[in-house]
Amino acid sequence: MRAHTHRHTLYLPCSISRTYRFTYRNSREDAKQGDSCGGRSGRARLVNSLVSTDTASSVTPETETSCQGTVARELSKITMPVIFNEPLSFLQRLTEYMEHTYLIQKASESQDSIHRMKCVAAFAVSAVASQWERTGKPFNPLLGETYELFREDLGFRWISEQVSHHPPVSAFHAEGMKNNFMFHGSIYPKLKFWGKSVEAEPRGIITLELPLTGERCCLTFKPCGIFGKELHKVEGYILDKSKKKICALYGKWTECLYSVDPGTFDAHRKSDTKRSEKDRKGSTQSNNADEEPDEMPPPEAETVQVIPGSELIWRISPRPDNSGKYYAFTTFALQLNELDAEMERVLPQTDCRLRPDIRALENGDIGTSASYCVLE
Repeated sequence: MRAHTHRHTLYLPCSISRTYRFTYRNSREDAKQGDSCGGRSGRARLVNSLVSTDTASSVTPETETSCQGTVARELSKITMPVIFNEPLSFLQRLTEYMEHTYLIQKASESQDSIHRMKCVAAFAVSAVASQWERTGKPFNPLLGETYELFREDLGFRWISEQVSHHPPVSAFHAEGMKNNFMFHGSIYPKLKFWGKSVEAEPRGIITLELPLTGERCCLTFKPCGIFGKELHKVEGYILDKSKKKICALYGKWTECLYSVDPGTFDAHRKSDTKRSEKDRKGSTQSNNADEEPDEMPPPEAETVQVIPGSELIWRISPRPDNSGKYYAFTTFALQLNELDAEMERVLPQTDCRLRPDIRALENGDIGTSASYCVLE
């Protein structure tokens, strides 16, 4: 099977950053380059490179005073107050990329190469969906720390390990229960503390191996913009071997992803641009000089305008009602720390679930959790 697999390579997106770019390269083009593309011939690569970063996680003045001397330093080299953390290790946070594994399953089973490409694109978008409204920082993994997850209901097995401490590097490997896909890579996130914000610069390469296809896909995670009009938007196209647009993809990584005919999409985007310019001119004339425009749109505006004739590819799963009380976790994230007697018997002592500091924070014992924190 490995001789007929197709490799997609991504530079991993991060929970704080919001602007990325995907490029899916033609498999035949990569086949000519052979090992220079990072592996066997007949494979392609999906590259997601960071374009820019955003900031999150505001800091209170009291905490800022206690963190003097840490500004502009990497978070992996300083000890932050445990109140900033969420009760998960970074290795567990990585596992959340598997929440929408069904998209990979659909891609591997599909005989339609275009439909397969749509599923791969949706999986790339869904990988960052669970990070919305998550301002908590995961615990830094210790050197040699591991995390294993076996989800028969979702059809995958996962293992990850912290393979380097300074710089921090996390490696993972996942595969389908039916041996229908492989997903692996290594991540080197750089986080900097700026007193009242945290800046993220994610680095790394992850690879998804599926049955061979010949099309390419280009997705753009759009920047927010001054007035927030482009907030969370993702757009792109699936192209054939001659670079002709086959279909357009659009949506928001916090909500859903649609596909539509490229001609219809281009026409809609042009009309939307003209309408926005007209609204902006009218708004400029009606606003007083002393009034400041809102930086972010109201919550009710955070929806995708569906273009007629569109096909829904993926929609984010609703979060549990009590998610706001539990670090804005998804249902999948809430299950990552589950530990029963049978699991405890077979898991290695290096597993994240056995860390007392994470378990204490999960149980609401901040003092005990903080007592385990040492300068790493």
